[in-house]
Amino acid sequence: MAHAAPASPAPRTPRTNETDVFDARTHAIARWAVPVVGGLIYGYWAAAINRSGGPITGWNILFGFVCAIVVAAFYIGIRMLAPLMRRELHALLWTAFAGITFGFLYSQTGATVLRSTVMALAVAAGVFAVAFYRYYTHEDAEGHPAPH
Repeated sequence: MAHAAPASPAPRTPRTNETDVFDARTHAIARWAVPVVGGLIYGYWAAAINRSGGPITGWNILFGFVCAIVVAAFYIGIRMLAPLMRRELHALLWTAFAGITFGFLYSQTGATVLRSTVMALAVAAGVFAVAFYRYYTHEDAEGHPAPH
C-alpha cells in the first residue's frame, strides 16, 4: 500500500510578543473610545456619589462632565507618556493614576480625608504590585518588549 509523502511544513512566521486579534482600524477607534467611555463612566459614578441619591441638578451634571474630561485627559496623557519611561516609573505612573482616581471617588462618599487616603493607598499598592510585575516580566530594563 502506498502512502503519500508528507507535505513540507508551512513557513513559520516570526513570533511576536502580542497576539493581535483586531485590525488597525479597530485599534485606532479603541485608542480614543476607551478613555472617552471610561471617563464618562467615571464622571457618572462621581456625580451619582456626589448627589447622594438627591435630585439631579445642573451643577451635578457639570461636576460629572468635568470629572469625565479630567480623567479621560489624564488617561490619554499617561498612555502617551508611560511607554517612554522605564518599567519602575511606568508602574508608578499607573499607580498614582489609580490611587488618585479611587481616592477622589472615595472622598465623595463623605469619608474623612484620612480614610480616603488610606483606601487610595491600599488600592495604589495593589495596582503597583500588578503593574510592576507585568512590566518587569514583559519588558527589558529600558522598557522595550522582552523577547520570548
